[in-house]
Amino acid sequence: MNKSMLVGALFGVGIATAGAGVAGYQMMNAAPTEAEVLKVSEAYKTTQVPREVCEDRVVTHQKPVQDQNRIAGSALGAVVGGLLGNQVGGGSGKKLATIAGAAAGGYAGNQVQKSMQEKDTYTTTERQCHTVTDTRKDLVGYDVRYRLGEQVATVRMERKPGATLPVRDGQVVID
Repeated sequence: MNKSMLVGALFGVGIATAGAGVAGYQMMNAAPTEAEVLKVSEAYKTTQVPREVCEDRVVTHQKPVQDQNRIAGSALGAVVGGLLGNQVGGGSGKKLATIAGAAAGGYAGNQVQKSMQEKDTYTTTERQCHTVTDTRKDLVGYDVRYRLGEQVATVRMERKPGATLPVRDGQVVID
């Protein structure tokens, strides 16, 4: 082999090695064009929405009482009881039976009128309303955890990303 050929071959190998070294150095120091997506989580916003709910209900009312002391029932019962007591016995026993009958009849009449007044009712339909709160969850985006070089960061995005995120001028592009 001739000397000039050997020198030329060595020179060519040296140039190629130097060129590869420079290209490798540039590749290592070149800015990345993509960031690796590590995790994607859906982000929700919870909203409380109040609303009014109404329903018709049948309500039973007691009619107003006109004779609160139940005098009419007591008086009528006393008269009937006195008449019945007067039919029993004779002489002074008759007077005692009349008084006892009037007293018992007055009490019984009072209780009968009380029972009748309690059962004297009427019904109405009333609208009753109250507020209930509904909970609604709305998807507002995606929280994306990514790695760019040695840094790990999180960003919120409107759309679900793929496996990588584009990088421009050293920054993740979110749109």
